[in-house]
Amino acid sequence: MINIADLRRDYASEPLEVTQVHPDPIHQFKAWFEEAMNSQLAEPNAMTLATADAQGRPTARTVLLKEFTPEGFVFFTNYESRKGQELAENPYACLLFNWLELARQVRIEGRVEKIAVAESEAYFQSRPKGSQIGAWASPQSRVLSTRQLLEDKVIQLEAEYAAVEVLPVPPFWGGYRVIPEGIEFWQGRPSRLHDRISYRLENGNWKIERLAP
Repeated sequence: MINIADLRRDYASEPLEVTQVHPDPIHQFKAWFEEAMNSQLAEPNAMTLATADAQGRPTARTVLLKEFTPEGFVFFTNYESRKGQELAENPYACLLFNWLELARQVRIEGRVEKIAVAESEAYFQSRPKGSQIGAWASPQSRVLSTRQLLEDKVIQLEAEYAAVEVLPVPPFWGGYRVIPEGIEFWQGRPSRLHDRISYRLENGNWKIERLAP
């Protein structure tokens, strides 16, 4: 039987110093994200999205980052899904990028807002037709008595939109932007003495600090 407590890895990464990082965390994220992409990681834009309901009960799931700018980090989903309902009740979230092969993590905390309908429409209609149909067909997070109901809905939509390649964006689907208030960069180091560099937005400026591992 495997003893999980004995599973460990001693990281041997280069140091991460406050003096090394970019004064703007979005620029620092861009540098790390490009390294993750150049390392040919599987889906480097995959991130854990943690939300909480009005009572503070948390949930988490993996979603895909589709854009990041100085304004924030964008992902798309069904507004009527569980995460959509929770964000309507409590519009704050945490994102976590975990690039194990690079011994790096990035954690982003902030307020969440819906992006403009035109932006959601432009992205939706750039997706493959099958993905567009899938978004229309799935009542995300709701109970399905059988998978056949979902597959039947797809068949119906495929017939309905057989003559077109671009579907209208569903009114229940679109993008969210996480507007960062705090970003932490974690670099694995030997003997669990990891480097953690924290950016915290204070009075419109980013305060950079080292945190204990």
